[in-house]
Amino acid sequence: MGNSINPHLERAEKTGVCQLNDMGISQFPPQLQKLTKNLRTLDLSKNKLTVVPSSIGSFEHLKYLTINHNRLGNIPDEVQELKKLENLSLTHNNISTFPSSVSRLTSLRKLLLSANKLKAFPLQVCQLKNLDFLDLSQNLIASVPDGIGDLKAVEVNLNQNQISTLSDSLASCPRLKVLRIEENCLPLSAFTSKILTESSISTLAVDGNLFEMKQFNLLPGYEKYMERYTASKKKMY
Repeated sequence: MGNSINPHLERAEKTGVCQLNDMGISQFPPQLQKLTKNLRTLDLSKNKLTVVPSSIGSFEHLKYLTINHNRLGNIPDEVQELKKLENLSLTHNNISTFPSSVSRLTSLRKLLLSANKLKAFPLQVCQLKNLDFLDLSQNLIASVPDGIGDLKAVEVNLNQNQISTLSDSLASCPRLKVLRIEENCLPLSAFTSKILTESSISTLAVDGNLFEMKQFNLLPGYEKYMERYTASKKKMY
């Protein structure tokens, strides 16, 4: 591995961008420590990593961290030190828990955790003040819990989970415009009048749950939701 990644490291010293995807790497390359002061983008996707070391916290200028398609089971608390991180992508891993320290990533705008093994909605992400997009699709999440009302994201993808209940506090999410919750286990009764009438959601994708769309269209509050949906489409044109 050492020799094969050297050209990438030399290039990264000049550009601040290090692409080490699909290289058969099974351990976080220690040579990367030489780049802690100037690395802005790091991509370690499609490797065999099982652990991200605590030393990840020393990459103080990192803005984009991508470790998709690996074998990670968790993320170290030291990730909280990445104060400039804007985009964290950890899709297609084995992550079952997410550290509470992630709430201190004050610059984070995009968090991608699809195709992992999360069984509970990670409420710590509700503390991310600048979060725009959250992808938790293809996990094992069973409910959208109370407390989600503090979530700042504009778009949330929860497709292909095992969700059977929705908290009314969804209606309190201050910026939530798009909620994708297709292919789950939701009954019609999960979509309360409060969620449909009082939320700011203007795109609600619900196909593939335990009801027919023609039933959903008859729910109390559906017309109010459609007013927001129509208004949002007009703004696009």
